[in-house]
Amino acid sequence: MTTLAWELLAQGTSTPSSPQGPEFGKASPLGLVLIVALLAGTVLLIRSMNKQLRKLPDTFQPEHPEPDQAADEGTDRGAAVVEVVEPERKTAGSPAPHDPPAAPTN
Repeated sequence: MTTLAWELLAQGTSTPSSPQGPEFGKASPLGLVLIVALLAGTVLLIRSMNKQLRKLPDTFQPEHPEPDQAADEGTDRGAAVVEVVEPERKTAGSPAPHDPPAAPTN
């Protein structure tokens, strides 16, 4: 069985099933069906996209821009301002716990 398959494959393009006349290289009806299906899909996608775009508002500007404007100018009252306060030193002679040790003197 495999030798028969090898013989058919070895014959190349001289088989009667491969066209060699004036019809060789022309499109088949299957190509037309494929192109029509792709066009129909494209039309459906465009219609769906237009429906989704109609749902969007005309403008994205808020009706009351005052809170946004204050935030843009840096005057947002909602933001918390943290003030950094250094701890007081106990005495002038004793080093604070976060100071590095002093170098020894000779």
